Amino acid sequence: MPKQLSFDLPARPAMGRDAFFVSSSNANAVAMIESWASWPARKLILRGPEGAGKTHLAHVWAALSGARIVTASEIETADIPDLARTPVAVEDIWQIAGQPDAERALFHLHNLVLAEGHSLLFTTRDAVPLAGIGLPDLASRLEGTPEVRIEAPDDALLASVLMKLFSDRQLRPTPETIPYLVPRISRSFSALPALVQQLDEMSLATGRPINRKLAAQALDN
Repeated sequence: MPKQLSFDLPARPAMGRDAFFVSSSNANAVAMIESWASWPARKLILRGPEGAGKTHLAHVWAALSGARIVTASEIETADIPDLARTPVAVEDIWQIAGQPDAERALFHLHNLVLAEGHSLLFTTRDAVPLAGIGLPDLASRLEGTPEVRIEAPDDALLASVLMKLFSDRQLRPTPETIPYLVPRISRSFSALPALVQQLDEMSLATGRPINRKLAAQALDN
């Protein structure tokens, strides 16, 4: 069989609440996001491992609250007064540690958003401490911010994340594929996108369906 052409088409992740699977690993985080209007300090830090769904939950929160989403790497050049007109989600705040200009910008954003009566959501990696923040005033405000964690995934959540990643690429694995994969893969969110991409590329290259046999071959490789 001739090798099929493969096109690197971007996946389009579904970011709505109905596309987020709730399990024991993330139920507390989901509950906090959905009850955002009653956050005591009007702010929250969402922690979790890479690929755990922090960005997805930030989008869910933005849809609920009318927030805008920025990455920490954009803060230094952002129009802080304009951002502070609405609730704001700042993703990956661990990235600004040790960058004085970015730290000052986040400090001013923090104060102005709260002064305007809005709410703040910060996301960061679970294993990365924020002790590297050099600006004392910002460090103290982050230390005083309530936190919620997305825990290590259980089987149900791994299966759901896999199915979502396949769906984002408009792929339909056979019914036995995901139950075969779940007990055999790393218990890590971060490994899943590469696995799904690999199966997509293997299926395109060979013309074979994404099934248990192809999954076994991908894991062997």
